[in-house]
Amino acid sequence: MKRSTGHLISLLLTLLLACALPWPAGAQAPASMPGDAPRVGVLTMQPGTVFFERFGHDALVVVDPATGAATSYNFGYFDPEEPDFVSRFARGEMMYYLVALPLQDDLAYYQQEGRGAQIQWLDLPAPQARALADDLAERSRPENARYRYDYYTANCATMVRDTLDKAMGGSLHAQLSGRSRGNTYRSESVRLASPAPWMWLGFDLGLGPFADQPLSRWQEAFVPMRLAAALDQVTNSEGRPLVQSRQQLLPHRLAAEPDEQARRWWPWLLLGLALGTAVLLLRQRPRLLAALALPLWVLCSIGGGVLLYLWGLTDHHAAWANRNLLQVSPLCLLLLPGATALLRRRSAGRLFCVMLWVVAAASLAGLVLHWLSLQAQVNLQWIVLLLPVHAALAWTLGRTRLPQPLR
Repeated sequence: MKRSTGHLISLLLTLLLACALPWPAGAQAPASMPGDAPRVGVLTMQPGTVFFERFGHDALVVVDPATGAATSYNFGYFDPEEPDFVSRFARGEMMYYLVALPLQDDLAYYQQEGRGAQIQWLDLPAPQARALADDLAERSRPENARYRYDYYTANCATMVRDTLDKAMGGSLHAQLSGRSRGNTYRSESVRLASPAPWMWLGFDLGLGPFADQPLSRWQEAFVPMRLAAALDQVTNSEGRPLVQSRQQLLPHRLAAEPDEQARRWWPWLLLGLALGTAVLLLRQRPRLLAALALPLWVLCSIGGGVLLYLWGLTDHHAAWANRNLLQVSPLCLLLLPGATALLRRRSAGRLFCVMLWVVAAASLAGLVLHWLSLQAQVNLQWIVLLLPVHAALAWTLGRTRLPQPLR
């Protein structure tokens, strides 16, 4: 129970801290760089092992042509000392910062953790390079540095993408927005979180239909590594490849980024059928069934409550309208008194029987909605896992209308 609750809290942290770093004391924006055009690069850091590092990170690097100093413009900082930090965090109202710091200082943490870092030096026309450098210098000033963070649409990678696109006059967006490889926010989240089973299961359960829209290459660039790959395929305003050269700054000493894998629902179905069959085989032992079902109903109550909170009371729009609420229903909370009564060799009561069928009917409704493809959501795996269990529990424990002797 405590472990599952901790995983749910960790998932919420993951949704907002994927690119987070503490605000450095005394960070200042550098002055605008006169003279020759600055050199501009996109720095991409590979995923780490901590849950909020699974998605990698990136930054824009500007080299002053006069001094040769390399400044890293990093969009991944937050201030934990802000008023109402925790409540704003939970509501999805996080404010992040753009911070300018020496490149070597920015790389120090990743070198210590063994995370690889590569920079793509860009072939930008001189006016665009100067405009980008001036824009970053101005925006990184403390009074301008804050921005409203969103895990999928306004994170460290999308801010790098948008800043570069602004300097290029919209050319980057034009080249990437009409192309798609079929990936979605869900598939990318599950893929990158796959080394931690609790993490990818939490993403898969917690994301709603927003996360299942096919992404263009532009949208897909919310992942730093995807942005880096996309930049290799675009051209500058003069028709030359945008990426002029690549430089490996740090070796990657950790496990490689997870590969794409086809997602299959039939193993979930087999497990669901096996669990449902086991419930039916125990139909003559209601106390044991209640003992086994009680943890499931507790988890459904907690999980459903979290999903309901994310939808109704927060700005985490990726979790809105989540039809997994029909599979992990908060109504399971009403089953707990009846389960406790069965454990005490007492009648569970009429409400318990009714709610068992309501929970099973809600799970079945999820299957119907999926079949009708209304507001498409990739959650068939959760339906085929939990529907047989809910139905079997309703059939075995929900058919008694009058108190009967219990074994």
